[in-house]
Amino acid sequence: MNDKSPEGTQPLTNSVIADEQQPTVITPEPEDTGRRLDAVLAAHIDDFSRNRLQALIRAGQVQIGQRTVLEPKYRVCAGDTITLIVPEPEAAEPQPEDIPLTIVYEDEDLIVIDKPAGLVVHPGAGNPTGTLVNALIHHCGSSLSGIGGVKRPGIVHRIDKDTTGLLVVAKNDMAHQGLAAQFADHGRTGPLERAYKALVWGAPTAAKGTVDANLARSTANRQKISVLKTGGRHAITHWQVQERFGPQDEAAVASLIECRLETGRTHQIRVHMSHIGNPLIGDMDYGSGFRTKYNKFQEPLKTQLADFKRQALHAGLLAFAHPRTQEFMKFESELPADFAGILQSLRKI
Repeated sequence: MNDKSPEGTQPLTNSVIADEQQPTVITPEPEDTGRRLDAVLAAHIDDFSRNRLQALIRAGQVQIGQRTVLEPKYRVCAGDTITLIVPEPEAAEPQPEDIPLTIVYEDEDLIVIDKPAGLVVHPGAGNPTGTLVNALIHHCGSSLSGIGGVKRPGIVHRIDKDTTGLLVVAKNDMAHQGLAAQFADHGRTGPLERAYKALVWGAPTAAKGTVDANLARSTANRQKISVLKTGGRHAITHWQVQERFGPQDEAAVASLIECRLETGRTHQIRVHMSHIGNPLIGDMDYGSGFRTKYNKFQEPLKTQLADFKRQALHAGLLAFAHPRTQEFMKFESELPADFAGILQSLRKI
């Protein structure tokens, strides 16, 4: 008897596959011969992304005949029988917390949240608990997609802690894969739409425009992002002025701008608007020099601005194709009360 294992396989006695769940058995089609194992699995199994299937292969959860295959690039042979066993899901590292959520929409595949100011999206340095992920684990239980890793289950995209507005979360790997592809495309060729309301100091001279400026972590302060002439990551923001505020025939003291992203970089809108000379009201990272302007205003605007201790940025529109049905879904969110209050007072100047 020949005990030699094909390359990328191990004898079944060394497999981690155990009595966990009923196996999924796949008989490859003739056209699957010679294709990579992960590609064949992805073609036959709709519920898991290719990344997830690759992880299961490397974890020893896939057999070819009586041997465990550990390489996603293993080439499937004629007559192979593939067995996949998915282990019971491990609990995500963050713990469930009963944090109130404003749920705009929910079904078996996804959930759309209207995030308040002050809520961090996922655990990280300085924010191990009290995050949206903790709230989602409590609300959704074990149904969240695991592609993002145990610290970010279901998270397809994120918005800053103090930015408010709409955010969609995947509840299974199929939804995660479908949504992630749309966010990667940023609406260039697909149905994704994301629009933000930004309240900025002053007003651009044009009615609309585009900021095309690369971004990278600041070498002086790793918590901040800087614009680079060369290097960094490509970043494009399209903006359009919706309202200008100030006395007639005088330069605008502030303006309401709609921003749409062609890329999704950390702090992108905040940095790009500061770069063109119109930082967001309340942004102490990229517009701290404008804080002295507060004293030039009359009440109640003066106090409203002094009490507004975050950037005036709201993710007000989110649209995408449902990953299962392909139905076009569009959601809009009202401005939060503090943002709306400043806007109302600016309109009275």
